[in-house]
Amino acid sequence: MRPALRSFAAVLLAAWLLPVAAQSLDKPVILLAAPGAAAEALGSIVLVVAPVSDGGHVGFIINRPSDVTLGELFPEQSLSRKVTRPVYLGGPVNPNLLFALVQRQESPGGNSFQMMPGLYAAYETAVVERVIGSDPEHARFVAGLFLWQPGELQREIDLGAWLVLEGDAALVMRNPGRLWDELVLRWQQRWNSV
Repeated sequence: MRPALRSFAAVLLAAWLLPVAAQSLDKPVILLAAPGAAAEALGSIVLVVAPVSDGGHVGFIINRPSDVTLGELFPEQSLSRKVTRPVYLGGPVNPNLLFALVQRQESPGGNSFQMMPGLYAAYETAVVERVIGSDPEHARFVAGLFLWQPGELQREIDLGAWLVLEGDAALVMRNPGRLWDELVLRWQQRWNSV
């Protein structure tokens, strides 16, 4: 089968299976841009997504490192210069807002919110600075986020734009290099065994 036809078939299969087999969106999930047109348009992204109280959803891309480090963003802060890993592109909404996605069992403080068990999102400057100074190896720093109004995410899934996996806080700290490929394979194996 030619690659273009194979991609089209994968998108059709995903669109057919997802409404039937999708995870419930009232719990945290991992989203993968669906293979084919969605992945080409969205760039093969992986997101951690959580429901919010109004029925909408919030999410962060976890596999798009930028070319900028915290030290380059905040050269006047000596703590930021110690973090050599890049800042990640978290999403198109508020790209100037820095979040710390922190893998830990309890809140890092302030108004941080739980994305899923074992993963918190901190956005207040003092809390993010505290994470930078005390626990940067358990954090991924992201600029911006995704927001969906009630029903928007489900419509996108029904249209076949996203593959849905159970939430997994450990994925946030993984090397992003081949993460999308690995998770698409995991998704395919999961549905092939059903």
